[in-house]
Amino acid sequence: MINNAGIMATPELRSPEGWELQFATNHLGHFALATELHDALALADGARVVSVSSAGHLRSPVVFDDIHFLRRPYDPFLAYGQSKTANILFAVEASKRWINDGITANALMPGGVRTPGVDRLQITAEQIEKLNETRTGYPEIIWKTPQQGAATSALLATSPLLNGIGGRYFENCNEVGPRVAETQSGLASYAIDPDAAEELWKVSMELIHI
Repeated sequence: MINNAGIMATPELRSPEGWELQFATNHLGHFALATELHDALALADGARVVSVSSAGHLRSPVVFDDIHFLRRPYDPFLAYGQSKTANILFAVEASKRWINDGITANALMPGGVRTPGVDRLQITAEQIEKLNETRTGYPEIIWKTPQQGAATSALLATSPLLNGIGGRYFENCNEVGPRVAETQSGLASYAIDPDAAEELWKVSMELIHI
């Protein structure tokens, strides 16, 4: 099961339930689908859940006090970053909860891919400046082909090297560790915090009424 649907850096939009739309689309939709399909995944004897995250997770933890930007100014990149952190936390907690059912979950950063959705992004000069705070600069993104962007997802879904392995984070077909300095690579410590992973699971279950 590859959770690949997503939106990025949208204006402030909300689902019919009032949820911030990037969090709703990038995390809650996948969470609802995976939990509803749990029994079917368990029957598969070795099912894998692949959670497509992003280096954007380095921009924000999940802000549990105000996930839906009801009391803080909306920032499209912070909202995106929060949703991508949620993707990693989901993999951490799903692996812990479901390992005895034969289900593992891992997260990954696919890299920058010039999909139609990315091409439609209206990036302002101010937003580029914000991006430059945590990367070498938006124009210097090394763009991948769709095939290159899909490679890490395919590895996590199919490689026998990952049998029984879960709760990890990958880039460029390799597991990566903590972020080094101010690079745009690696893993934020808050994205694998077991307490945050458990809290996100609880909040998500309440939101989708399970």
